[in-house]
Amino acid sequence: MRYRYRSQSELDASLNARATVADVTPYLTAYAEKSALARKTLDCRIGVPYGPTPAERLDIFPAKNPGSPVFVFIHGGYWKALDASDSSFMAPMFVEAGAAVVAVNYELAPIASIEEIVRQCRAALAYVARQARDFHGDARRIHVCGSSAGGHLAGMIAAVKIPVQSASMLSGLFDLEPVRLSNCNEWAKLDVQSAARNSPIRHLPPSPLPLVISYAPNEAAEFVIQSEAYMAACASRGYRAQFVTEPGTNHFDLPMRLMDRGSALSRAVLGAMGLG
Repeated sequence: MRYRYRSQSELDASLNARATVADVTPYLTAYAEKSALARKTLDCRIGVPYGPTPAERLDIFPAKNPGSPVFVFIHGGYWKALDASDSSFMAPMFVEAGAAVVAVNYELAPIASIEEIVRQCRAALAYVARQARDFHGDARRIHVCGSSAGGHLAGMIAAVKIPVQSASMLSGLFDLEPVRLSNCNEWAKLDVQSAARNSPIRHLPPSPLPLVISYAPNEAAEFVIQSEAYMAACASRGYRAQFVTEPGTNHFDLPMRLMDRGSALSRAVLGAMGLG
């Protein structure tokens, strides 16, 4: 199997984010610990259901003031790992900056197909829009953000007429055809049609919205290629897609820069939300 002049082993390596760090465990531990601290120190509604299955739930951190923008975060984990409980480490920064924060949970692969995961995340955003006033949010000012597989899911949310005002995709995947051809398909279970239906590069936002794109300096090759291609495709439609560099980061600690209001990534996201 070859793809873009790559052998099978080269293709697999180009999608292997874990190979970019010596040990992923410290980062996953930090996600969980810092998210637990956020839930302990902030007003938080844990496990709010947005769909019929136990996995379809949200952790919601209300804004301090009514009519605030809403920051919605979708975790990564290659669609097969992590949880909303690992996904609210940035909540203190955004609440202090004047936003409500929502961490989205979804059923993991291979129990759920990627298509079903996309459906669940879209349902989560629809719920957030309907209920935004209940946690001091403004449904007209929703920002969706995702990292890694979450970046892909944020792209799929931005592709439909769900009320998203702006979006950020960190180390995202936007074309699932190489995923289908790689060893990732052991859990992704994609065929040609489902890969096409669920590739953001084939389903760009239907109208202009501010986009923030970032990836780490040492990303595996496919994450870089796909982020650049997605930005170029959006720019070709006249959409404002801002690329943000965060020197010294890797695939796993890049989203943790959202904890620091002074980081380049946080400043760009807050700016897109109207909180700059």
